[in-house]
Order: sequence, then structure tokens, then C-alpha cells
Amino acid sequence: MITVIDYGAGNLASVCKAFVHLGYVTEITSDPDIVARAQRLVLPGVGHFRATAALEARGLRDAVATAAARGVPFLGICVGMQWMFAGSDEAPDTPGLAALPGRCSRFAEGLKSPHVGWNTVRRFGGSPLLQGLADEFFVYYTHSYRANVGSATVAATDYGGPFAAVVERGNLFGVQFHPEKSASAGLRLLANFGGLPC
Repeated sequence: MITVIDYGAGNLASVCKAFVHLGYVTEITSDPDIVARAQRLVLPGVGHFRATAALEARGLRDAVATAAARGVPFLGICVGMQWMFAGSDEAPDTPGLAALPGRCSRFAEGLKSPHVGWNTVRRFGGSPLLQGLADEFFVYYTHSYRANVGSATVAATDYGGPFAAVVERGNLFGVQFHPEKSASAGLRLLANFGGLPC
């Protein structure tokens, strides 16, 4: 079972559709009790980082932390990945989960923003999320803020300089791109996530 967290933002339907296409059963929920007991968690996200404040308001932040402490695989997508960090300059007063150090920041002035469309991901880690994918593969992005490459980064993309495309720390995984819109590479990544032990 793939539990997709509904906090009032994110493209839930397309993420669920991709998992169903791969043969997984999905559920969408905003119930903290269900999230805390989940087998696998996905936090999609599109739009403004401020929307993640609903995770705190609805008790979902603590539920995610409880599940993560049990070793439940967690996947943050786009803003969902950014929420794994301490926060974002897009909404300075809205805290992130702080499972990863640092904050997300806007692309440098002079770059077209948002960064929209296909770009190359270069992997440099042995993450189980990237199993079966080439050292370089194309994915679909749409975002204006990004995380710097750091100790948890296992793949990066270049847009005015490198930024974190895929992060991993233990059972916590994040992707800045949209795997549900990234053709065969995105489906492979989602299948890898669905196959992680829990």
C-alpha cells in the first residue's frame, strides 16, 4: 500500500495514477493516524512552500516523523522534497521537517524562473531509488526554488549551477523533479520506491 498524504496541495491524482499503473494499491489521506501507521508514504507537492504549513496544522508533521522513526520509506516530490529540509526562503516563517540540513533558496537572479521542462539528472550515489537507471537520465521539472548539493544528495541537475535532484538519508528519499511526469525514468524510480522493504 502506498499512502499519499493530502495536505491541500500537490497533484495527488497523477502520482496515484502512476503507482496504480505500476500495480500498486494507493490511498489518499489527511488522517494523521493513517499516516503514522502507513507502510510507505509519499508527499507530493506543487506550488508555494507556504502550503506545507498545513502539515503542522493538521498533525501530519508528527505523524510523518512517527512513521519515519519506524523505518517507513518516505518519498517527498518537488515541494515535498523541499519540506524535508529546515525550510525554504520562499516562506521563511514556515518550518520544514528538518530531516536534512540547510534551506532551499531561489535560483540565481538572471536565470529564467521557474525552471520548467526536461533536464538531465546525473547520479553519483548508489541509491536504491535509482537502481536500473542510467548514470544520466532525463526528467521533468517545474520549480523556482532548489536545495544545494549536500551530503544527502545522490543525484544532481545543472541549471545555472548544480542543485540536488535526488536526496536520501536512511529511509527518507526526495526528488525535486516530478517522476509521475518523467516517462519511463520516472516510472522506474517510483517502482523502485514501491519495492523498498518496509
